[in-house]
Amino acid sequence: MSEDLSILSRTANPPDITLSYGDHADQIADIRYGNKGSELPLLVLIHGGFWKPEYDRAHAEAMSSALALAGWTILTLEYRRVSGDPDVTLDDIATALDTLPSRVDRHNGQLLLVGHSAGGHLVLWAAAQNSAAPIQGVLALAPAADLEMAHTLNLGDGAVQRFLGHAPSHRPDINPMLLPAPTTAITILQGSADEIVPPALATSYCLAFPDTRLVQLANAGHFALIDPASRAWASVLLELENLGKL
Repeated sequence: MSEDLSILSRTANPPDITLSYGDHADQIADIRYGNKGSELPLLVLIHGGFWKPEYDRAHAEAMSSALALAGWTILTLEYRRVSGDPDVTLDDIATALDTLPSRVDRHNGQLLLVGHSAGGHLVLWAAAQNSAAPIQGVLALAPAADLEMAHTLNLGDGAVQRFLGHAPSHRPDINPMLLPAPTTAITILQGSADEIVPPALATSYCLAFPDTRLVQLANAGHFALIDPASRAWASVLLELENLGKL
């Protein structure tokens, strides 16, 4: 299907505050406050872009603003993306989750991780670490959940090879499929018409971890899941609401 790419350049209201969690320019996070935030978990949004340095959090602005308008306090994370050096990305995700939530006001102390595409891979990786971060749940939107399959299918014109610097078999510690089962609730939202990260990756993950909740959206593409103007957006809000009640 033809993807609506307008979300990638759509602007939104600026964040209420931007916090740093390191010295690098990409070690920052935008905070937007929602009017129900104190009653809800803090949303931590990790953007996609196939882990490539040319894609940053700017394309998640409209999504972040819409989630804040829906009442959530949201932390939109930026992170280093260095081709061939995945550990800087993973270190940033771990550091941000460990240090930033305590510096953000207006949430109930729990975390919900939300990630799209490559960001979906990163939230599934983070959930499998079973760290001290108080992660209540994870919503992975069209996640690159199976790195071996993504590599075999040459998704993103070799994005997995570019991210890792070699085939994924050399880094099983980065592939969520080969990590321990997460101890938190996992929901995957997947468009049936997604040709950028096909539904087969979500299916593969759910077969490996059958406690995962899989919600498939008929005729939805890859970017509909992060577009507040799409028909898929109501499902995003519903699944976040469900995870927030756990």
